[in-house]
Amino acid sequence: MSEEAKTSRRPGVWRLAGLGALSGLLAGYSALATAELVSAAVRPESSPVIAVGGAAIDRTPTPVKDWAIREFGTDDKLVLQLGILAVLTLLALVLGALAARYRSIGSAGVLLFGVVGGVAATNRPDSTSVMDALPSVVGAVVGAGLLYWLAGRLRARRHPEPAEEPMTEEPVTEEGIRLAPVANPAHDHERPGWDRRGFIVAATAAAAASTGIGLLGRSLNGARGQNAIASRNQVTLPAPASAAAPVPKGAALRIKDVSPFMTPNQDFYRVDTALVVPRVDATSWRLRIHGKGVTRETTVSFAELLRMPLIERNITLACVSNEVGGPYVGNARWIGVRLADLLAQCGVKPPSKGGPADQLVARSVDGMTIGTPVEDVMDGRDAMLALGMNGEPLPFAHGFPVRMVVPGLYGFVSACKWIQDIELTTFDDYDPYWVKRDWARKAPIKTQSRIDTPKSFARPTTGTVMVAGVAWAQHRGIDRVELRVDDGPWQQADLAAEDTRDTWRQWSFPWKATSGGHTLTVRATDRTGETQTRKRTGTVPDGASGWHSVVVTVD
Repeated sequence: MSEEAKTSRRPGVWRLAGLGALSGLLAGYSALATAELVSAAVRPESSPVIAVGGAAIDRTPTPVKDWAIREFGTDDKLVLQLGILAVLTLLALVLGALAARYRSIGSAGVLLFGVVGGVAATNRPDSTSVMDALPSVVGAVVGAGLLYWLAGRLRARRHPEPAEEPMTEEPVTEEGIRLAPVANPAHDHERPGWDRRGFIVAATAAAAASTGIGLLGRSLNGARGQNAIASRNQVTLPAPASAAAPVPKGAALRIKDVSPFMTPNQDFYRVDTALVVPRVDATSWRLRIHGKGVTRETTVSFAELLRMPLIERNITLACVSNEVGGPYVGNARWIGVRLADLLAQCGVKPPSKGGPADQLVARSVDGMTIGTPVEDVMDGRDAMLALGMNGEPLPFAHGFPVRMVVPGLYGFVSACKWIQDIELTTFDDYDPYWVKRDWARKAPIKTQSRIDTPKSFARPTTGTVMVAGVAWAQHRGIDRVELRVDDGPWQQADLAAEDTRDTWRQWSFPWKATSGGHTLTVRATDRTGETQTRKRTGTVPDGASGWHSVVVTVD
């Protein structure tokens, strides 16, 4: 058999499936790369991975979301994106293997997923146009076309058969011996074959072109973010008209492994639904205030907010997804515009003074809606539109250019990041994002305490062991923290100095540890006299409750 015949033979079943799967993988890669480029012309959030990921977040049951937050923390978005890419890879391999035999069906499957991505993009809360479907649809068309083309290189082919010719006489020797007829290659049927060289060239070209297209799209999308970065770099926070008082001496304990009194920006928890952190250009950002009871509808720019009288306050934030003893709580120094003053300038009155609106709905650039009681915003607490955090402009992950901060309320009813719209309405007329998912309309932060050291399953030695941690009851303040060893009596811990009632307090207890296994339990009492409840509840609908305990073995 000639070398040419070997290279043109149609591949076996398993090799055919493998080559088809490779074709599907290249088609999927090409589709995503093309979608990335098109999204640069539409908007980065319209790319299919972000759109499908956002749709998955919106439709994920609350218990699954809580599990993801517990297991992956702030990496939950990365895990979701990797999961989506893994699923898309598997589907691409399957569709490619199918296309090797039925290329129309395989290619149609790629188109179907483009439709799914387009629907997901246009149904996102932040979608404002059907153009958001364009990246998914165009990417799918390119991917389907490439798969159809590559699969065609694997199909069997024959050269056209020559026209029939009269049968030739069998040759006869001079001795009269009849010889077998000599095979005429022109009359032989060609073997079924596949275009190996064409496939390799096409696959290589597709991979190279897709890589270039993807890099170009990523570069263009990145350029959009550069404007936002430049606008943040240009911000100089002015001195506040009302500065925060110095942190009292003794508010920050010097005990190893206790959470620092002020949480550094890079360590501050982040829990939200944004698959990709929005990067908003502060120079073009605007905030609109409108709705019921607004007599003077207002639109303000970032520069205008900077020129207003600013307040600076230390405020502890807590996430409603925080389990008992969990990490989603942090304390920072915020600077911003007092929200009650800005609302009053627009003619807004709280319900207690005859205002028609009892709910403030804040909308983010990513479509998130958060509902806050108007009464709480305007009751005298230091609710603000924050512009800065710990002495610098807000980090992008924490809401640059502007976010809401309301002491005493869980973030899901108060802490809208990347805010761009405030509407005054009522709880009866509108259900924001989390309320539609069975969370509470109103959610004051519950009195909580946590043991930071020793950690659970630690093995301290006998003698004096310093047990320490933090307690919080924002806008009420912490009055007392108590510790219990095993089933013994409650003993009062030493409280660090209080900064304000809106910040957490550190506490410590010198425990005379004896050998063996022990359970340490903590509880706090706030300034209203309410002691933290023992009843253990989950985070839904308005935050977890219960006592935090750690189990240690003393050597």
